[in-house]
Amino acid sequence: MKEKLVRRKVMKILALSVGLGVAAAFSAFCFDWPQDAVSSDSFYSYFGQLRGGKISSSLIFSDCSPVKAADDGMILAVIAEHDEDMGWFESTLGNAVIMEHSDSVMSVYANLDGENMQDSVYDFSEVKKGTVFALSGNSGWQQGTSCLEFQVIDLLQKSAVNPRLVMPHEGREQPLEVGKISAVSKNGTVYPVWNQMVLPSGQYYFYRTRQKSAVPYKTSFFVNGALVERIIYDRLKQHEMKLCVAGNSFYSSEQVYPSADMQLLSKVMLSSGKNIITVSLNDILGAEKTSEFVIYVK
Repeated sequence: MKEKLVRRKVMKILALSVGLGVAAAFSAFCFDWPQDAVSSDSFYSYFGQLRGGKISSSLIFSDCSPVKAADDGMILAVIAEHDEDMGWFESTLGNAVIMEHSDSVMSVYANLDGENMQDSVYDFSEVKKGTVFALSGNSGWQQGTSCLEFQVIDLLQKSAVNPRLVMPHEGREQPLEVGKISAVSKNGTVYPVWNQMVLPSGQYYFYRTRQKSAVPYKTSFFVNGALVERIIYDRLKQHEMKLCVAGNSFYSSEQVYPSADMQLLSKVMLSSGKNIITVSLNDILGAEKTSEFVIYVK
């Protein structure tokens, strides 16, 4: 009975939190890897990427291996893939373990192999960093060969935090490419952008070609040398009941990824005259990729 009550309590917390920046406390807060370290360019899916029509709040590993506590903490709940509490609605996380750490931070270890869970997880006791408690598997609602799904949640900020900000980095990053740029007017007209083109004055949403796996840590959009908007994928917050990334506004998944091939760069008002547009992408280590073009607005 105690286990069920704890599980229900945590599921309520997750309903409020998982779908919801990084607080200043995170600058000194560091997790270890939740499984053996792999090259930073080899994850199955990255935080902030489009996944299942939504902005992903998880980091998903490609290799199945032993799962360990990323930091000292307390086990709050163990969620089973097939649970009598869930009725007809099975856990989308598959088999999962949820831990609470200092500074009101939670970590979620999902998509675990239920047959290899350590009995000790059901004690709901304290766990030391590096303690192995399960093997990753394929129990969650995922596709392909994905394995451990790892989340970090800041309960005070009501944010899902990019796990890569609090984990050590290993090896190279996936290369970023600006790709093709398109501008969408207020009435929905789509303009493929090229250098020295002409557009009517007005408000536009600018998009880049979405990469299938790599996602920038931040995107910056400049007009005539002035920063117009910067979107940072360090956290996701809940705004108007939707999972959003922050720029000048809170953008939902439908706005950031209006299609599988597009990723939002900026919402901007273009005035008459010559407009020098600069697009800058940065990975989590600060490496930059830029592209510049001129748009004449009439």
